[in-house]
Amino acid sequence: MIRSNVSIAATQMPLAETTVHLVRNDRGTQQLADYFRLKGMSVASFRTAGEYMAAGRDDSPACLILDLILPDIDGLEMQRKLAGSGAPPVIFVTAHSDPVSVARAMRNGAIDFLVEPVDYGHLLASVQFAFVEDLKNRNDRIERTCLLTRWQSLTPREREVFHHTVAGLLNKQAAAELGVAENTYQVHRGRVMRKMKADSLADLVRMSAKLEPIVRKPYQEESALLQPRWSEPMPIKSTGVPTYRAPEIQRGGRSAVA
Repeated sequence: MIRSNVSIAATQMPLAETTVHLVRNDRGTQQLADYFRLKGMSVASFRTAGEYMAAGRDDSPACLILDLILPDIDGLEMQRKLAGSGAPPVIFVTAHSDPVSVARAMRNGAIDFLVEPVDYGHLLASVQFAFVEDLKNRNDRIERTCLLTRWQSLTPREREVFHHTVAGLLNKQAAAELGVAENTYQVHRGRVMRKMKADSLADLVRMSAKLEPIVRKPYQEESALLQPRWSEPMPIKSTGVPTYRAPEIQRGGRSAVA
């Protein structure tokens, strides 16, 4: 039930540079460990979820082979706790399975869900795919960190210019919206391109897509400060048709009718 076909990169990755993390507590664990070591991979075995979470990890591409039933918490709960933490991709290998567990595991990002006795060829393909995914995820995190550092070097005005530029506005349009001269906007835009190390508009748009989940646009920052308060409907006696007052918006501690 592997999620995607194994890429060429997966089959070409040196297995000696990879690590399989086994979080299991049954007799089949040693057999799995021996198989992966025979293939040239490093193996780290853990009996409980807590033991694994306390151990940390090195920089090698890795995957996490997880049992559904563990002594401290169940595998699905461990998968949930690891989400977003930079942990390796998860592959479930278990003797205990039910459709609900399979669906939850895959929906929460598992690479595969295998029921023992496993097909070792299938398992190896899933593990190789997980290594590639782990390497890609790690590279994406490094890139986002670098982009965020560049973003934080922009002034507030340059951030506004950044958003207007990636929105596809012409220089004249963007300058008018920001209330500056067109040549001033172009100067700011040039600074944005240099600080972000963007070679082209397309490059800047790609950076914007990666930054979007972690930075707020100016209008989002403004909307967080403007909290609309809607009044109750006021019926019109002559017709009986309800109408509504305009929203009152808090600005600097005062109320202003929009």
